[in-house]
Amino acid sequence: MKEFKNHTFVICAYKESKYLEECIKSVINQNVKSNAFISTSTPNEYINNLALKYNLQVIVNKGEHGIGQDWNFGVSQTKTDYVTIAHQDDIYKPNYLEEIVKYLEKGKDFVIAFTDYREIKNGEEIPLTSNLKIKKILLFPLRIFKKSRFIKRRVLSLGSSICCPSVTVNTKIAGKTPYKTELKCDLDWDTWDKMAKYKERFLYIPIELMQHRIHEESETSNLIENNTRLEEDLLMLNRYWPKPIAKFIMKFYSKAVNTNKV
Repeated sequence: MKEFKNHTFVICAYKESKYLEECIKSVINQNVKSNAFISTSTPNEYINNLALKYNLQVIVNKGEHGIGQDWNFGVSQTKTDYVTIAHQDDIYKPNYLEEIVKYLEKGKDFVIAFTDYREIKNGEEIPLTSNLKIKKILLFPLRIFKKSRFIKRRVLSLGSSICCPSVTVNTKIAGKTPYKTELKCDLDWDTWDKMAKYKERFLYIPIELMQHRIHEESETSNLIENNTRLEEDLLMLNRYWPKPIAKFIMKFYSKAVNTNKV
């Protein structure tokens, strides 16, 4: 089996997710072997037992908690240049890292590398939603203009089309605490906006290499339910557009967000 020792999967575990084991198996069964450990701010016997079963280290965040803080903690514990934050509910296809490495071999001048994805509901991969079709269209310019700061920001100006758990971060450029933490839901969008100002590429790999799970217990679903997501979406759109235009875009964007409801 091929190895890529300069990469780490950080499996972020929270409480007792029934999907955690499936995520772990998808990470350790990659076609290309790399490093992996579990990072958590909610240590418990369930997580420890799975770690023992799959011979993984558990590293506990005893500092500041929150989604972004937990992600940054996990990245800060790695010793490699390339890091993927694996969300406990999601599944990586066996060739995820293999494809990342292929592009790495062609050039390392990127701040993030990311892929297309599909969604899972009720344990089944669902047909491509209109939301995901739109995201593919929005991301298309990055297949051509990979370094343009203007294009990177224009792609982000119509929504957060980059799937966060599909992202591999180049910490040589982004650092060991790459994620912004001011927002609760759109912290990834906020982070990509920060990184869009860098001269390095957004490396978009237009292959569906992971599965993102939509379910009622997910933090994203909770944030949508209490309208935090929509409030933060408007805040982000206001960053790129005059307020009247941002509100107009929100009418369409809010409909797309509804596809994340169970």
